[in-house]
Amino acid sequence: MITKIEIVEQPAFYLAGVSVRTTNQNGQSQKDIGALWSRIMKDDLLQKIKDKASDDTYCVYTDYETDHTGYYIALIGCKINSLANITEGFIGMIIPASKYQVYTLSGKFPENVHEAWQEIWASDVERKYSADFDLYGANAKSFEETGVKIYLAVK
Repeated sequence: MITKIEIVEQPAFYLAGVSVRTTNQNGQSQKDIGALWSRIMKDDLLQKIKDKASDDTYCVYTDYETDHTGYYIALIGCKINSLANITEGFIGMIIPASKYQVYTLSGKFPENVHEAWQEIWASDVERKYSADFDLYGANAKSFEETGVKIYLAVK
């Protein structure tokens, strides 16, 4: 459930992580991104990222073919200090500076994220389709209580 919406100017930053190309058609992104999360957890991949700027986790949606109905890249990773020393097996990415509509979520994780995206896709928000992301706070008491904010690049 979305409990708060605000507009922020976000400076550019760097991420390192692992990615998949997917689409929201026929529930494919849930399968692909779910498999990516499983791989990250099973192999403890986020702990292997060098030069982390924080322990928060990001799931970025970028390189949109068209809009939320076409193909795009999903990258799960962590904010890093620079792209100079990317850990082998990971990709680095610059998230461009942009104006974002930020959604603060409440409710049980991860269902709340899926529900919020359904609401966003049904809305008439003027999106840039540059780089959107979910930000998962590192200090959750439990998996189900993970704090989540969705950053939607807007015009």
